[in-house]
Amino acid sequence: MKKREPMDLGNDVFLIDGYDMGFEGRTGTYVLLGDDITLVETGPSPSVPRVLAGLEELEIPKEKVAYVVLTHIHLDHAGGAGLLLQECPNAQVIVHEKGKRHLADPSRLIQGAKAVYGEAFDELFDPILPIPEERLETKTDGDKLTLSKNRKITFYDTPGHAKHHLGIHDSLSNGIFTGDTAGIRYHQTEDHGLTFYLPTTSPNQFDPDAMLDCINRFRDMNPSCLYFGHFGKTKDPDQTFDQVSSWIPVFVSEAKDALEQGQGLEGVQQRLHNRVASYLEDKGIPQSHEVYEILKLDIDVCSMGLADYLKKKSRT
Repeated sequence: MKKREPMDLGNDVFLIDGYDMGFEGRTGTYVLLGDDITLVETGPSPSVPRVLAGLEELEIPKEKVAYVVLTHIHLDHAGGAGLLLQECPNAQVIVHEKGKRHLADPSRLIQGAKAVYGEAFDELFDPILPIPEERLETKTDGDKLTLSKNRKITFYDTPGHAKHHLGIHDSLSNGIFTGDTAGIRYHQTEDHGLTFYLPTTSPNQFDPDAMLDCINRFRDMNPSCLYFGHFGKTKDPDQTFDQVSSWIPVFVSEAKDALEQGQGLEGVQQRLHNRVASYLEDKGIPQSHEVYEILKLDIDVCSMGLADYLKKKSRT
């Protein structure tokens, strides 16, 4: 098993790589130090042993974990929460009010993920364990939580990727944990001097207008940095906001054209791939680059969400 030391991101924030789907730098768990040790995201259950190993490397006893904060309940971010809680006996899980019932009874989460990932579900996500209701705490827009005398986090209702999504502002770093609302940070092309950002439009609650509104709300907060669900930290929030905001209408337009021309889901996937590949080619990224393996997975899932959004929109 590959091993990677927890990454020190400054301001008493560390990042543990969960090797989601076997990829380095795909999905991680943030550790916020303070009087109340707080984790942001758990990743899926197969990542939990890595999270525990990272805590051990940081010399943090599992009993000291006070909070596990979930930006949203999609299984790549929150699927391991039930399993992790078995090892962290004093931790409370913090989640959006619309996500609580699905963590207490994850049957619908499991059903939805199986519809997207099919036969790969068990390898990627199993087991999904229910969380006792007394260990679940909900937050809504504007709620705050003091973690130490110099660290307070504030929660924001940030739909667009999902209706059960929280953005989290950290007072110590003036950073925002964006989950999936402000897109994915593709750092894999840093070997060619490029980091780029794309929206993530996975099913089944994608809403482009809400996503753009939330990105603008993040921008208005004037953060010093962003912490991504996928993956890591940027000190250039405006670059992220600009790129993701410009790609959202492109994704929607390409999907709309493909479906109207009878090209189906495969047509959406091909169009998105061609647009992103053309962009990367202009930036000097060869088509043999490893980033394309991750992009294929993301584009396939994004296409499903776009098709679902446009189908729902056509009914209104």
